[in-house]
Amino acid sequence: MHESFRQYIETLHPLFERLMQMRPVSVASMPEYVPALGIYLFSEGARHLYVGRTQRQSIRVRMRQHCIPSARQNEAVFAFKLAREMTGNLRASYKTKGSRTFLASDPDFTRAFLEAKERVRHMELRYVEETDALRQTLLEIYVGFVLRTPYNDFDTH
Repeated sequence: MHESFRQYIETLHPLFERLMQMRPVSVASMPEYVPALGIYLFSEGARHLYVGRTQRQSIRVRMRQHCIPSARQNEAVFAFKLAREMTGNLRASYKTKGSRTFLASDPDFTRAFLEAKERVRHMELRYVEETDALRQTLLEIYVGFVLRTPYNDFDTH
């Protein structure tokens, strides 16, 4: 491994430790100060489910997108994955049937998507600030790999 890359990678673990040491909050109970950019982790108890990152908007705005009822499928990606699981539509498709647009028009899927957004709203949330886009990307992968978050497949949603 190239030495400069190894040194860069070694900066990830302290950020992971800070993330895991954070006392969890919920989307509704986030403190007044929340970092603008970084990664976040959704959990239910000891089960860590999904890690994501903020690239352009603040963590607060991104968290809101994950769970407000009006959030679209490209904004509430985690909830969309949960709804896919709930309805048995597990694989993404680029054909009309099974596509995001098709699923968003299906009443059963729409109901499951709303339920999933409500579930996400009540999950435990941790986050850590990271403004460097490359470190943020690698940290998202690092956390997902270490915690084996089941909803991070780094595949098309």
